[in-house]
Amino acid sequence: MKIIFLGTNGWYTSPTGNTACVLIDSKNYYVVLDAGNGIYKLDKYIKEDKPIYLFVSHFHIDHVSGFHTLAKFNFSQGLNVCVAEGRKKDFDILVNPPYTIGIKHKPENIGKLPYNVRVHELMEKNDKLPFPVSCIELFHAYKGHGYRFKLEDKIIAYSGDTGICENSVRLAKDADVLIHECSYDLPRDDPWGHVDPTSAARLAKKANVKKLVLTHFDASIYTTFEKRENAEKIAQKVFPNTLAAKDDMAITLFRYGIGTDTTIRVRYRCVELL
Repeated sequence: MKIIFLGTNGWYTSPTGNTACVLIDSKNYYVVLDAGNGIYKLDKYIKEDKPIYLFVSHFHIDHVSGFHTLAKFNFSQGLNVCVAEGRKKDFDILVNPPYTIGIKHKPENIGKLPYNVRVHELMEKNDKLPFPVSCIELFHAYKGHGYRFKLEDKIIAYSGDTGICENSVRLAKDADVLIHECSYDLPRDDPWGHVDPTSAARLAKKANVKKLVLTHFDASIYTTFEKRENAEKIAQKVFPNTLAAKDDMAITLFRYGIGTDTTIRVRYRCVELL
C-alpha cells in the first residue's frame, strides 16, 4: 500500500508545493484525502479501475479548490465523494455553476462531469462504505473533520486542519500512520485551529502512533524546504519517527511474514513548480 502526497502546502500553492491532497493506493481502493490543487496529478497515479473515494475534511478553499479540476478526469468507475453529515449542501454549492461544472444534467448547465459522482454523508461511525472509516469532528474554524481508516490491516489517520483537541487522540490512537497538519512553526494561541511540529509530535507520542507524517505547511511561514526540514527535526525531539512531507513523496507500507511489524520506506522526488 502506498501513500502519495500530491499537495502538502496550506493556504496557497507556492514553489514549495500545491495545496492539500493525499492519495492512498491500497489493494482494493483508491482513497483520496482532500481536494486542494494537488489533485490535478490524480490521473498520473490512478491507472486501475478500483473504486475511488474522495474524503473532504472541510470546505476552506485550499482543501476544495481542486473541485474545479474534476472535469479533467474521466474515471470509468466514477467517483465517491465522502463528507461529514450535513456537508453535502456545501459540495452541491461548489460543484455547480457558476463556480464550476456540475455533476448532473440541468438546463442551465453547459455540461456535466463525464463520469458518475456519488456523494455520501458520513456520521462518526457508519456502515455505508466497503471498508472501516470513522469521521471524527475536530477543532477547526467553521467545523472540520478527520478520518480514520482501516485498510489492509493498517490504521491510517488523517487530521485535515485542526488544533489539538480531545478527539485528536481518538483519531490517532495506535495508528500505523498519522498524517497531521503542521501549519505553524511555533506554538501560538490560534482560534482557527492549527498546530506546530511540537504539538503534533506530542499527540503522536500520547496516542502511541507508529509513524507521524507532517503536512499542510502554511505557505507564508514555510517558504523553503529547509524550514520544513527544521520542523521535522523539532518534532523528532519529541517523537523520533517523524517525517515532513513534500509534494510527490511516496510512503510504502510493507508487511513481512506473519508478524505485525511494519516497515515504512520513503522515496522523495522534489519538483520545481512553474
